Amino acid sequence: MLLQAAAAALRQTLSPPLRAILWKSLALTVALLALSWFALTRLLSAYLQGHPFGADHPILEGFAYFLVGAGLLAPLFFMLPAVSALVAGYFLDDAAAIVERTDFPRDPPGQPLPLGRAVLYGLRFAVLSLLVNMAALLLVFVPVVNVVAFFSANSYLLGREYFEMAAARFRPAPEAARMRVENRLTVLAAGAVMAALVLVPVLNLLTPLFGVALMVHVHKRLAARSLPAAERLGRIR
Repeated sequence: MLLQAAAAALRQTLSPPLRAILWKSLALTVALLALSWFALTRLLSAYLQGHPFGADHPILEGFAYFLVGAGLLAPLFFMLPAVSALVAGYFLDDAAAIVERTDFPRDPPGQPLPLGRAVLYGLRFAVLSLLVNMAALLLVFVPVVNVVAFFSANSYLLGREYFEMAAARFRPAPEAARMRVENRLTVLAAGAVMAALVLVPVLNLLTPLFGVALMVHVHKRLAARSLPAAERLGRIR
């Protein structure tokens, strides 16, 4: 089931109906990452300018600023899941509606989340993801362990939050959370697929849209399992 859902999600991510959202999603993701890098480098610059080292050695200050500014690209990698959470929350309903309409035309469409609830989902996910990934960043100089920690944490977080966002279009939040717990292994495996994508440079920018499409498929397939056999057969026909 999961491989079929992942293949369908990838196809949808690159399909013409989602292409306009894809470009907007990529632009917003890159803009947020660039803004984060700019803010971090400005803070660094302000610190160096107020430090005696910077005042006494302006050339070395500039060199240090350049080196640390380049080094801040690594933390941005760990911030990507948090940024993708904000982007996914913003484009969730538009992308999910397209996937539901094209791949599940016989099913009733989901209900768009209220703006406040969608923003709350995105912010909650972003803050939690940022905290977890900053903790994983502390292990950046521990080979293998850092990758395992990053992958494991994001498999759980991405699976949990994206699934609940997709499920919330069809059921109350407590029921969506309960459904996730009942299917925790499937949701975790779907999160692992997304975490693997995050590890691939450039392609990881597709994470928000791919995650939405993947979890729409996962939720739909899990929901179909709970239907009576007659109703399931009727939808297939």
